[in-house]
Amino acid sequence: MYQLLDGKALSKTIKEEIAREVSAITAEGSRPPHLAAVLIGEDPASQAYVRSKVRSCEQVGFQSSLIRRPADISQEELMQIVRELNENPDIDGFIVQLPLPAHLDEDEVLLAIAPEKDVDGFHPMNVGLMALGMPRYLPATPYGILQMLERYEIPTEGKNCLIIGRSNIVGTPLSLLLSRKGYPGNCTVTLAHSRTQNLPELARRADILVAAIGRPRMVTADMVKEGAVVIDVGINRVEEHTAKRGYRLVGDVDFEAVAPKCSYITPVPGGVGLMTVVSLLLNTLKAFKLRCQTEVQV
Repeated sequence: MYQLLDGKALSKTIKEEIAREVSAITAEGSRPPHLAAVLIGEDPASQAYVRSKVRSCEQVGFQSSLIRRPADISQEELMQIVRELNENPDIDGFIVQLPLPAHLDEDEVLLAIAPEKDVDGFHPMNVGLMALGMPRYLPATPYGILQMLERYEIPTEGKNCLIIGRSNIVGTPLSLLLSRKGYPGNCTVTLAHSRTQNLPELARRADILVAAIGRPRMVTADMVKEGAVVIDVGINRVEEHTAKRGYRLVGDVDFEAVAPKCSYITPVPGGVGLMTVVSLLLNTLKAFKLRCQTEVQV
């Protein structure tokens, strides 16, 4: 019988831990950590993600700011917002919600974010530190997955891990983190993608399988070995006329068919997505502490 890697329960536990720490910080007379989010346009998924982040800030006692602008904002106007957030001493970290409208240059925006305020962990300086094993902030989704593995005490040393999907946001950084020394880590990692040959064969050898390719129910039961740990990062909308909203959210894994073969598996929704938000809070708390240390040194 499989055990669920319950992102809802685990994120609640970690939020309670953060809230206690924030309460202690404010009791000493300090302001709470402050996270800002920039939301461009009306993309429904982006709006939902940002609402979740703002709500989570409230739950742990953070201060939060939401900066909304229309989809036709110019590159220079967006860059000016980033500059102002970089220079604002009362904001510890901020995110620019992706994806941006097609006319905007995402790379220019991400490069402009001050590395010490880049709580998404996307700036090349933070990615470089992570690759060298000297992380400042870990990318939020990989960080959430590491939290799951650690909190559920899942063995990783010497395990074969297959990651399907090589994005800079999930697959590539996670492959580095799981192969590094320490726990959770010391895996033998294979990073697969859309052009990988013999993918089912590779998947059947995996002790830990991470699906992060954005294809609904792509991982089927015949691709999973008995007793594997399966982590589903995908969140896909699939039309379903019997559902209240006319669609259903499913992962990259065929959960009903795959789960009986697993030792552990994440649900969708209720799994990795919630841990991503918690990781953003952990990074913001770290940014707050780093700022306090800098002020003391000055």
